[in-house]
Amino acid sequence: MTTPQQPPFPPHDPRRGAGTGHGDGRETGPASPGAHGTGAGGHGHSHAHSHGPAAPVSRHLRKVIAAVLIPFAAAVLVGLAVLWPGGAPPHERTGVGFDRQTQQGTVTKVVELSCQSVNASGVPPTGDTSTAEGSSAVQQATGECKRATIRVDSGKDKGRTFDEIVQPDQSRQLSEGQKVVVAYEPSAPEDLQYSVTDINRRVPMALLAGIFALAVVVVGRLRGLMALISLAVSFLLLNFFILPAILQGSNPLLVAVIGSSAIMLIALYLCHGLSARTSVAVLGTLISLVLIGVLGSLFIGWAALTGNTDDNTGLIHGLYPTIDMSGLLLAGVIIGSLGVLDDVTVTQTSAVWELHEANPTLGRRGLYRAGIRIGRDHIASVVNTLVLAYAGAALPLLLLFSIAQSGVGTVANSELVAEEIVRTLVGSIGLVASVPVTTALAALVVSADRPADRPAAQTTGAAPARGGRGRRRKR
Repeated sequence: MTTPQQPPFPPHDPRRGAGTGHGDGRETGPASPGAHGTGAGGHGHSHAHSHGPAAPVSRHLRKVIAAVLIPFAAAVLVGLAVLWPGGAPPHERTGVGFDRQTQQGTVTKVVELSCQSVNASGVPPTGDTSTAEGSSAVQQATGECKRATIRVDSGKDKGRTFDEIVQPDQSRQLSEGQKVVVAYEPSAPEDLQYSVTDINRRVPMALLAGIFALAVVVVGRLRGLMALISLAVSFLLLNFFILPAILQGSNPLLVAVIGSSAIMLIALYLCHGLSARTSVAVLGTLISLVLIGVLGSLFIGWAALTGNTDDNTGLIHGLYPTIDMSGLLLAGVIIGSLGVLDDVTVTQTSAVWELHEANPTLGRRGLYRAGIRIGRDHIASVVNTLVLAYAGAALPLLLLFSIAQSGVGTVANSELVAEEIVRTLVGSIGLVASVPVTTALAALVVSADRPADRPAAQTTGAAPARGGRGRRRKR
């Protein structure tokens, strides 16, 4: 048998050694058995180029994976087409919370003055500062207040100014030149139509987002850029499909399943390439999401969680009474678990693939046992991260229960905390289950490879030589 002809790409660099990998630092697997039959003269060259784009998964297994994923992707597309909303339905603004009309404004002047002169109609303080009301009354009577002049910078009243009194005990103090958000209430008297509702934080948030994007691209390079693109697509699907579809009355669980499936497919394939390795991660994520959906539905119903526990959910229910709030809670559990699931399934799939390439003699059991050992470390860190993330978000609420000296049982039994507990535990169970499920799938796919089914082009050395240019290999 003759030595394979040199492909029309840069020649093999003997300094790399056989099977040392690509020039861009990407890993390469060992040669397939069919690559060693070229004879002594061509053995070294053949081995160096035997890491074909499709190795180690054969054409047969790719067909099996495609038979599962293509109908699933088609069902997701059909679901998107059927449930796609035309936008959020209109409603009468209530003027409460986030449902207020807002404009941009700037603080043009701040003048200090006696609180007594602006609080003349207030209740005289008793001097008792042991209560929050008493302390506030004393400060308003004896402290120094501020009169801030705010200019409206947007809307039909652009250029209009109004004054606002800032009490000394207010958490939000205003300073000259500060950008603010002002609420507009057209039905109020003219001098009371505008009021400061928040600080304008767009500049620092945009700068922080820019630093984040730069760091991701500098460190992750092309992968980082693809991750940012997938993140943008996820936000687009969330804002233009999931949220409007729920507001239009579609079943929140069905919308969440279709939306999260679309996000999963786009994010994983965009970031990790259209390959068998990514497809196994998709299958593991899908199975884990199904488990999370079943457990979430069961325990949310069993624990009688309504999903209507604070002012924001109450406002949503008031504006759109047809929305299933418990279904909305379950949808949040599924979407919230998706991001961490992607991380776990991709990591486990890559671990099994690399174990196989490092030692091709490992069977499916050996691969599973080695992969699950890696997964156990991942489980410990991810579950702890998830629990601490939820605890950090609910920290003010936990402080309130601590101040009230409520028992652990009483705190856990309250619906507001029970929602977070169910959300955390259901998501964590799905994460734990994703490790053995994905590891088993990856070990099964890799060990069931059929080298004889691979196309002839993958053993001739022509196509594999592309690895020398640092191109990604199809797996």
